[in-house]
Amino acid sequence: MAEKIKKVVLAYSGGLDTSVAIHWLRATYRCEVIAFCADLGQGEDLEAIRKKALATGASKVYTEDLREVFAKEYLFPMLRANAVYEGGYLLGTSIARPLIAKAQMEVARREKADAVAHGATGKGNDQVRFELTYLSIDPQIRIIAPWREWMLDSRQSLIDYARRYKIPVAATKAKPYSMDRNLFHISYEGGVLEDPWVEPPEEMFLLTVSPQKAPDRPETIEIAYDGGNPIGIDGKKRSPAALIARLNERGGHHGIGRVDLVENRYVGIKSRGVYETPGGTILQAAHRAIESITMDREVMHLRDSLIPRYAELVYNGYWFSPEREMLQQAMDAAQKNVSGVSRLTLYKGNCTITGRKSDRSLYDPELATFETDTVYNQRLAEGFIRLNALRLQQQVKKEK
Repeated sequence: MAEKIKKVVLAYSGGLDTSVAIHWLRATYRCEVIAFCADLGQGEDLEAIRKKALATGASKVYTEDLREVFAKEYLFPMLRANAVYEGGYLLGTSIARPLIAKAQMEVARREKADAVAHGATGKGNDQVRFELTYLSIDPQIRIIAPWREWMLDSRQSLIDYARRYKIPVAATKAKPYSMDRNLFHISYEGGVLEDPWVEPPEEMFLLTVSPQKAPDRPETIEIAYDGGNPIGIDGKKRSPAALIARLNERGGHHGIGRVDLVENRYVGIKSRGVYETPGGTILQAAHRAIESITMDREVMHLRDSLIPRYAELVYNGYWFSPEREMLQQAMDAAQKNVSGVSRLTLYKGNCTITGRKSDRSLYDPELATFETDTVYNQRLAEGFIRLNALRLQQQVKKEK
C-alpha cells in the first residue's frame, strides 16, 4: 500500500521517463502531480514541455529560467576551484542537479507539497545528487524515486507503458545513447557507448565539430578575469551565461572540448561518459594561465592538492554540504589576486595559451632572465641545494 501523499512536485524534463512518471505517480499514489522544469540552457521549448506535462496529467507546471543563476552561483564557483573529476570530467551534469533540486524544493514549499520526485535511475549518480539536496533543505521531506519502485525495467518497457495508457511521448525506438544537455556541456552515455572499445559515432556530437573538420586557420581569443571570474571576451564584457554560451560557440567551431572517459560512479559502478564542454575547456586553460602569474607558489600547490576532493564532492552531490562550503572559502581566498587577461589560440581541437598579463603579476622579468642581472646572487644557490640535500645524504650513509 503506497504511503498517503496528496501532492508531489516532480523534476520534469519532458522525456520518456518523467512523462511516464507523471501517470505512474497519479495511479500509484492517487495524488496531484505538479511538474517543475528548470531552464539551464538545454535549448528546449519550455512552452512545449509545459503543454506536454499538462497533457500527460500534471495539474500545474512551473518553468523557471535559471541560466544566469546557474552560471554565476554554480559554474563560476566550480571554475574558480578548477574542478575536474578523475582527470577529465568538468562536472557539467553534476553541478546542475543541486540547482534543479533546490528550485524544485522552493516550488514544493510554495505549493505545500507532501513530497518531491525525480526520474533518476537507481544505478546512477543523479538520484544521490537530487536527494542529498532535498534532504539538506528539508530533512523531513518525502522522496519518491519511481525507478526504485516501479516494475518497469527498461526503456522499451516504459515505451510500452506509455502506449498502453496513451501517454504522449515521441519515443518509439531506443536511441543508441542517452544525452543530457545544459549551458555548460552535453553528456552522452548508455547504448552503443556501453562498450568502452566502441568509438563514439561522429553524428552524435552537437556542440563541437570533429577536429579533423575544424577550420584550417587558427583563431586567437582573449579572456579577461577579475577575482578568478571571467568577465569578458576580446575586450567586451558579458554576463556569466552569455560568456559561457559564446565560448561554447567559438570552441565548438574548432573542435575543442571532447572527452571520452570511463569514470567511477558514487554507487560503485564504472561507467563510460562522453562529454562536450568547449567553453569550459577554454576557461580552465585561461584561468590557469592567469593563476600562473598572480598566485603565490605555496598557495597554488596547497589549493591544487584540494581540487580532487572538491571535484569529488561536486560529483557525488555534496554541493550543499559544510565541507564543500568550507573548501569553497579556501578556493575563493586563493583567487583574490587572480585578475588579468589570457590570450589563447584555438585550432583543431587544441586550446593553447599564447600570452597572459596582469596588473597583479608576481612574475618579475629581472628575476626570471637568463641574461645578466643585478637582483639574484647565483652563488647563494649552493647553500640552498646543500641544505635540501642533507636528508638525502643521511639516507645514503644509513644504507651503507
